[in-house]
Amino acid sequence: MTGDAIARTLDVDAAVARRWDALVIGAGPAGALAARQAAQGGKRVLLVESKSFPRAKVCGACLNGQALAVLKAVGLEGLPGALGGLAINQFDVRSHRRGVRLALPGGIAVSRKRFDATLVEAAIAAGAEFLPETAALLGEIAGSGGEEARTVVLRFRDTAPREGRAGIVLAADGLGHASLRDCTDFSSHIARNARIGLGVIVAEYPDAYAPGTIFMAVAHRGYVGLVRVEDGLLNIAAALEPELVKRHGAPADALAAIIEEAGFPAIPALARAECLGTLPLTRRTTPVASRRVLVLGDAAGYVEPFTGEGMAWALAAAGASAPFIERGHREWDAALERDWHRLLHRVVFRRQRWCRLLAIALRHPLAMRIALDTVSLVPSLSAPIIRSLNRPPTATAGVSPVGGAHHEPE
Repeated sequence: MTGDAIARTLDVDAAVARRWDALVIGAGPAGALAARQAAQGGKRVLLVESKSFPRAKVCGACLNGQALAVLKAVGLEGLPGALGGLAINQFDVRSHRRGVRLALPGGIAVSRKRFDATLVEAAIAAGAEFLPETAALLGEIAGSGGEEARTVVLRFRDTAPREGRAGIVLAADGLGHASLRDCTDFSSHIARNARIGLGVIVAEYPDAYAPGTIFMAVAHRGYVGLVRVEDGLLNIAAALEPELVKRHGAPADALAAIIEEAGFPAIPALARAECLGTLPLTRRTTPVASRRVLVLGDAAGYVEPFTGEGMAWALAAAGASAPFIERGHREWDAALERDWHRLLHRVVFRRQRWCRLLAIALRHPLAMRIALDTVSLVPSLSAPIIRSLNRPPTATAGVSPVGGAHHEPE
């Protein structure tokens, strides 16, 4: 993958002239992998993205054991290494100068800018069409019987909006899921105490931030994760309360304060770096399926991640989506919607429970200090959590490297 922009493979006129088997909104990991799987299964697929690619992205640089298992199941196990990703085997967490270092199952750190763009290229290579710099808005049901479709309003840059049609729409356009904003089928609940995400990549940093370790600095109002990625860069990502950022006056200052308070070496380059931010992180969309629409990735629901869980959730749902697209292509019914909800509950929502519990614990300094002291004395106490976060998803049993049509087992 080069740093050049990925060109669109067709224009809007051509896009709206066809009825697509599947129209995927959002070219992040969930959307791009779902598009690839559907295209490999012989479906006519359009992948729509509001931004140009490659693009910078907050956090998500870690692929844990669960994420790597999905990539292996779909035949992409060599991709992270080919991009220069670095192996991860340790987790170093500190709070108020207390800390513990834990062993992690094999993971890989690679920048989202490079990883996401390569997944888009893989989707195109599989036969999907790609339309970047195009906003997409979910419309109504049109037609009936074998011609029934969902309409999607597409707007490329500043051109007039045009209406396209697809047998199935996959909404994978992130936390804000703008594609669903005018659709009354869906609602989104944001947790009252949800934190925002911040991220930055720096090229200058102390040698103490060695490759192979996820470093995590914890404070009362947020935490910062740091990990080396390809090309000698240090990826820094955080989940912080908005009030903390306001108090420090600048996002970089808030990151620096937490890093130093935890006891990690200061990073002077942070003061010169430009931080990217996100909408509030912890949220849930309901339902996750409606007539000829499946919601996946961050658009379906998200909680604060710690060691690459967010990427794993996105990839697990996308990797298991092809059988649902095949079923919906033949006939759409309420059972398909229920099965999609059950799949997400099994491979995403149920797995988010550990991260939700950890996020609660991190908000209480005394509980965090006790936990660190206890785990430092008996490291094996952390093993069940680490195993759960890295365990391969059961959905890989129903994933076909070529987007097969078999039904996801219960």
